[in-house]
Amino acid sequence: MDRFSQEKHYDEKLVKAVADRYKDIIENVGEDVSREGLLKTPERASKAMHFLTHGYEMDPAEILRSALFHEDHNEMVIIKDIEMYSLCEHHMLPFFGKAHVAYIPNGKIVGLSKIPRIVDVFSRRLQVQERLTVQIKDVIDEVLEPLGVAVVVEAQHLCMMMRGVQKQNSSTTTSSFSGEFEKQTTRMEFMQLLRSDLR
Repeated sequence: MDRFSQEKHYDEKLVKAVADRYKDIIENVGEDVSREGLLKTPERASKAMHFLTHGYEMDPAEILRSALFHEDHNEMVIIKDIEMYSLCEHHMLPFFGKAHVAYIPNGKIVGLSKIPRIVDVFSRRLQVQERLTVQIKDVIDEVLEPLGVAVVVEAQHLCMMMRGVQKQNSSTTTSSFSGEFEKQTTRMEFMQLLRSDLR
């Protein structure tokens, strides 16, 4: 269990060190850090950054291993629309969206809540969307040894929306497939199920 899921616990020495650097940044952009509204901003920003990158402190493989079950089921398991928030490592601006994950069991299944948790582990790091997508697939492949894994991530990037090309309606889709999902028929079934509303 990661420590941020139960309580807001921070390493005060680390918080102060990062807060001091945020204070320098605020001063260097021309603001007055002694202004009332900014007095506690360096500390708040430090704690926010600590939370947004706490995925480094978690082991995604161990999370999956904590809820493995032997089961003969060998049909596709899909978890759609997993909310995802991360920080682009190039500009340290947020990107956010949804991850869709599927696997075909090969004698082992995992508790359904563990899939969103590993999405969180990898997204709560400095990332690029392409790597994030592959990391999710690879850890499921490693731990579950399934017949195949499929991961699709759809996200909007503030580094494209707030700066640079400033394209407000752009989005990015990345995918990674292994095993049975490398076959066109299996991949198409997965993509059709993503687009369908079975409720």
